[in-house]
Amino acid sequence: MAAPKPRSTRSTSLRDSTESEKLEGTGSWDAIEWTKIEPVTRSVSHANLDILLEAERVVVEGYGVVLVNIDKAGTLIVTNFRILFLSEGTRDIIALGTIPLGTIEKFNKMAVKIQSAPRQTDKNPSQRLLQVIGKDMRIIVFGFRPRTKQRRAVYDALVRCTKPARIWDIYAFSSGPSRFSNTSPKVRLLNEYFRLLGKSSCSASMDMIEEGSFKLSNELWRISDVNSNYTMCQSYPFALIIPTSISDQEVLQASTFRARCRLPVISWRDPKTGAVLARSSQPLVGLMMNMRSNADEKLVAALCTQLLGGKVARRKLYIADARPRKNALANGAMGGGSESSSNYFQSEIVFFGIDNIHAMRESFARLRDYLDTHGTTSSDGMSSFLRHGGWTWGGGNLSSMSASVSTLGDSGWLIHVQSVLAGSAWIAARIDLESASVLVHCSDGWDRTTQLVSLANLLLDPYYRTFAGFQALIEKDWLAFGHPFSDRVGMPTLSGSGDVSFELSRQSSTGSFPSSPMRQSSGSLTSQAPSSSHAQNNYSPIFLQWVDCVSQLLRMYPFAFEFSSAFLVDFLDCVLSCRFGNFLCNSEKERQQCGVSEACGCLWAYLADLRSSARSHVHYNLFYDPLKHNGPLIPPAAALAPTLWPQFHLRWACPAEAQAGELEAKCRDMALKFSELKQDKEVAEKKAKETTVAMESLTVELQKEKQLSSSAMNLAKRASKESAAIKRAIQSLGCKVQFASSGDCAIDIESNSTGSPLKMSASKRESDGTMQYDEKSDFSVSVTLMDDDVSSNPIGRVCEALCPLRTREGGCRWPDAGCAQLSSQFVGLKANFDAFDRLSIYDSYFQPE
Repeated sequence: MAAPKPRSTRSTSLRDSTESEKLEGTGSWDAIEWTKIEPVTRSVSHANLDILLEAERVVVEGYGVVLVNIDKAGTLIVTNFRILFLSEGTRDIIALGTIPLGTIEKFNKMAVKIQSAPRQTDKNPSQRLLQVIGKDMRIIVFGFRPRTKQRRAVYDALVRCTKPARIWDIYAFSSGPSRFSNTSPKVRLLNEYFRLLGKSSCSASMDMIEEGSFKLSNELWRISDVNSNYTMCQSYPFALIIPTSISDQEVLQASTFRARCRLPVISWRDPKTGAVLARSSQPLVGLMMNMRSNADEKLVAALCTQLLGGKVARRKLYIADARPRKNALANGAMGGGSESSSNYFQSEIVFFGIDNIHAMRESFARLRDYLDTHGTTSSDGMSSFLRHGGWTWGGGNLSSMSASVSTLGDSGWLIHVQSVLAGSAWIAARIDLESASVLVHCSDGWDRTTQLVSLANLLLDPYYRTFAGFQALIEKDWLAFGHPFSDRVGMPTLSGSGDVSFELSRQSSTGSFPSSPMRQSSGSLTSQAPSSSHAQNNYSPIFLQWVDCVSQLLRMYPFAFEFSSAFLVDFLDCVLSCRFGNFLCNSEKERQQCGVSEACGCLWAYLADLRSSARSHVHYNLFYDPLKHNGPLIPPAAALAPTLWPQFHLRWACPAEAQAGELEAKCRDMALKFSELKQDKEVAEKKAKETTVAMESLTVELQKEKQLSSSAMNLAKRASKESAAIKRAIQSLGCKVQFASSGDCAIDIESNSTGSPLKMSASKRESDGTMQYDEKSDFSVSVTLMDDDVSSNPIGRVCEALCPLRTREGGCRWPDAGCAQLSSQFVGLKANFDAFDRLSIYDSYFQPE
């Protein structure tokens, strides 16, 4: 359910007006001392009770209550929506003991008296029990301490809250729409009609409904507003799909020949072949089967119309009667009956043999008893106060285990499920394989007919196997066409005449303890409520049985459905709890009169909000492949062998054995991890791509830098080599050259006259490109340098300044360095011939460019 909101509520404490003491809660059933009365400490502070839903208020509460199924003590709280059972120590909600009031089928007070030992006085009082039987396959038993009158207060509160006098007293009206607001179901129905007629481009609206402009049509079928005011049929929707060849007047005439005026109308149309699936109630042929209606026969014949090459032709018609043949004949005594193939041209009558609502109710009760008796959380208690012998595997020996399997078969539930599955598959096969039209009906056309038609739609149309299509299917065939949910689920009707019995019947086998040696030896059970018969009410798990059939198809075709089995369980729980208004009342007309769409929350909006939390929500089917099954599903007869639905049938009686749920959960975890790894992979690939681009850019820059560095190194090597050669040449002339990092050089020259070195310094004049030399001995030389030489080699500048054999044009008069041998002609210079001998004349400096 939705996240609970903290609410401050006031509660009625379960305390006897004549007693001032309360019993203290204990940790287990065996710790209860039944002959004592001890003070009870209030265990729940309602001012801080944050587990209540919106508009949920506490009515009564009980302390020291024991949930016998699991032998656990805690606090029992009855609100206007549910029974809450909180553990004694942790204050956590225990799911088995927490049940919505709408899910309770009946409840009963019982007393268990422990037999005393021989020759001992029986002083022990009877143990006070409250048995609650749910419509969701569970039977739970609460144990109360004697002399506290807590059980009486809880029982009285349940009588008031589970059996409200008016429909407006249901919790769904108290909570309001909240954030799960509802849209108009009429608009959604019209949109589905438009899709069936091939008019998906049209979109319905309330203005269209108010103006009556929704009556679209194609070549063969049209939408009629003949029932817009529900005057023709109170249980049919405001809009109907009928043949275009039938007028509204003929529709009115045909309706009088069918039970409850539920005439044949279109439920689904094959977009490829044009074959239709229609539904109605039984014809009123009477005891002699001789009553006829021309309007009805004409309407049924129009269902067989088809267009072949632009011409109107007829196709085969099957009339599927969901009842056993004998039941159909018996209904003739009350004016009903079945069609005759002689009166309906080119038709064939088929009986499916599906039992009525009362047989389904009894079968469901037997199945629930079987699960409770042979489960691990049996309502007879695992604790020693009933068994005294502790655990007994499987309820006893091998013979008892074999008997339990026989009991499951005797319940008949799986046989009934198989009958519905087989009938639906047969209908789908006739439409898909033979392109024939099928008309389905039972007695009133709202129980077995709805089961067969909606399940056949699910098999034929892949759209109905999605979330949106599943909603459209249920709203069309179950809600709009008047399945009496209030009667079948057991809630008050619009007139407040809900006939539901909540007392436990010992003869009905719905939740009473079956006799066994263990129970007989442990004590005696005494029922304190008057017995009642199920035949006096119309409660029946028809819709639950249909959802069970859907789960069987999901098991057979795990790739064909967008939703999972967990979605079906949550959906069914919401329907049974009556928390939302979608499934209240018996018809579209009653829901409109009650203003359910405006006053109550929407179940579909609540489920959609749950799924929106994550794409990997438990409601999604991990194996869904829309391309694998994009057409009809026609299961063979051998595949229609149903089994127990573990997620629903075994979740309370054998919670540890619902392996399918655990398997789905593990697959879901793996899918979630895979999705996370996939996202991480995408992020890593993106980062890797960005890194690759950056590396490529850096590689290009690095190559450029390497080229520049290589060029610079080559230039540096050449300059170094040239500098060494010049230095050796200058040294050979008797000069000592010192180069500075700034490009200046200092030259020491030995004088011939004095023998003392002549020191000169050279600097470049930026303005005219000349080198000025200063010396302390008043000897100075000034030479003009070429621009390119100035910029290239400072050593060359010195040599050119000192050499007297340079021409005016800057050339050398003795390029082979013959001037080095004329040392006497150099004024003030003395050659160092030893250094000059070491100078190679093939040095790169002297090679011509």
